[in-house]
Amino acid sequence: MAKTKKNIVYSTNPDYKFEYDEDLVEETIAPNKQKLRVLLDKKQRKGKVVTLIEGFVGTSDDLKELGKLLKTKCGGGGSSKDGEILIQGDHREKIMDLLKAEGYQVKRVGG
Repeated sequence: MAKTKKNIVYSTNPDYKFEYDEDLVEETIAPNKQKLRVLLDKKQRKGKVVTLIEGFVGTSDDLKELGKLLKTKCGGGGSSKDGEILIQGDHREKIMDLLKAEGYQVKRVGG
């Protein structure tokens, strides 16, 4: 991954050192300390229903691993990015049970 500089255009400080995005590594919090929200969404999806899991704090690899587990258990497609897991279809109850079994704190949002 290429190092990218923050949005600093100019600094008058002669001792200023640029911080690179790679320096800010986000660690995955333990499952029992994570508060995940499970909700149903169909906005901007042409009326198709998806289950969203929001609030994951951790590395993108751990997010993708959890997303893959949920997708295989629910038997559907989906994606994992930006701290959010998207599973095609209405699988709220099943996902909540699976996440609780994994040790996550889960809250159902919406109807």
